[in-house]
Amino acid sequence: MKENIAHSGVWALAAIMIVIASWVLYRFLAPRTWREWASAGLVQAFIIALYAEMYGFPLTIYLMVRFFGLDSPNLNASLWSTLLGIGELGMLISMLLGYALLFIGIGIFIQGWRELYQARQKNQLVTAGLYRFVRHPQYTGLFISLFGEGIVHWPTIFSVTIFPVIVLAYFLLARSEERKVVEQFGDEYRAYQARVPMFIPRPGQWQQLIRSSKNIKES
Repeated sequence: MKENIAHSGVWALAAIMIVIASWVLYRFLAPRTWREWASAGLVQAFIIALYAEMYGFPLTIYLMVRFFGLDSPNLNASLWSTLLGIGELGMLISMLLGYALLFIGIGIFIQGWRELYQARQKNQLVTAGLYRFVRHPQYTGLFISLFGEGIVHWPTIFSVTIFPVIVLAYFLLARSEERKVVEQFGDEYRAYQARVPMFIPRPGQWQQLIRSSKNIKES
């Protein structure tokens, strides 16, 4: 392999992105139990590996060239750009789509945290706002953000492999959290569980979920 890989070797930028993303993660997830720390640790590993490849060393491309015989005249650090053979245009398209999902996910994640925090201050069950559409909007936002950055924008062997593991970990965490909420609110929460999905809104409600995350009042 003699080609030079563009958009790599910028380790300072990789470090900055890892620090910023990790601060946001722990600021709003605020893990306390071992289950929460374990799940957050998976996301932390995802973040470190993603930005280390995005701006540092493109391990996925090198492995594919070395072991799978990938040979492309448009060899680039971006996997989509290389596989689709459209160079910088492919990188631009995947970047725009990925960032759109990232920012949508962050908006849902933070707004869901705010609504839950306000409800906890009053010792109330939250069923309004984003909680009208999903029972765990913070995790829905987290999944969208990670999918946007680690699958759409910059897929790597690690990000594609660990993403479903993260989803499973937070599914198990959500079930554990819900058992505690049932103990506190009883039938009120069971009724809420019966009518509202866990992570994925019902068909036709995605737009409402996104609008609500931006604090846009619906008529």
